[in-house]
Amino acid sequence: MKPESHIASTSDRVRGVINRLIEKGSMIADADGSKHDVRTVSISPREGEALSEWVVRENASRTIEIGLAYGFSALYLCDGLIRSGDPAARHVVLDPFQAGRFANCGLQVLEEAGVSSLFEYHDQMSQLALPAFLEEGRRFDLAFVDGNHRFDAVFLDLFYLGRLLPRGGVVLVDDYNLPGIRRAVSFFLTNLDWRIEEKSELDDEHHWVALRTAIADDNRHFRYFVEF
Repeated sequence: MKPESHIASTSDRVRGVINRLIEKGSMIADADGSKHDVRTVSISPREGEALSEWVVRENASRTIEIGLAYGFSALYLCDGLIRSGDPAARHVVLDPFQAGRFANCGLQVLEEAGVSSLFEYHDQMSQLALPAFLEEGRRFDLAFVDGNHRFDAVFLDLFYLGRLLPRGGVVLVDDYNLPGIRRAVSFFLTNLDWRIEEKSELDDEHHWVALRTAIADDNRHFRYFVEF
């Protein structure tokens, strides 16, 4: 099969799983036979398309996601990686609640979509995994934050992702309408010269924002601080 045909075939398989989940709205977990309404915590199709397009736009080949849940966002991100065409592409996922709350449904749909060789799963809290990645010297091209929605957790996620991504890297953040998330993002906009590249419409099911990290070196004086 030619590379272009293989990419199209693999993308079609991923899209098939996405479309089935959207149409049915539920799934049965292979792990324990439980039924799950996948719409409860899943991103909207509009946000999913934005994730996929940002991967392609940034020519990303190493992506990282905090929060897997039912796998919708991971499927869209993997589709973007497939369409980018890098055979060495890799998607890293962090979710310590996958086996418990979600009965491994997120991992199940990724397997069904045929992208098992593309993703790397860690059942760890992000505040533990991200600094470990930093110490290991790992680097990523693009990140998606949709884990713990409290201010302190999102702040830590952004803090470490800002060091794991290159200068001018892109971080997409879900549920930007929540006060804790908006407040955490505000620090990086006002103090670290990050900027907003794109925001979803206010009537979108999930209000999200695409951030670009600072391009210049961080040369702030040690007393520098801007209220946020």
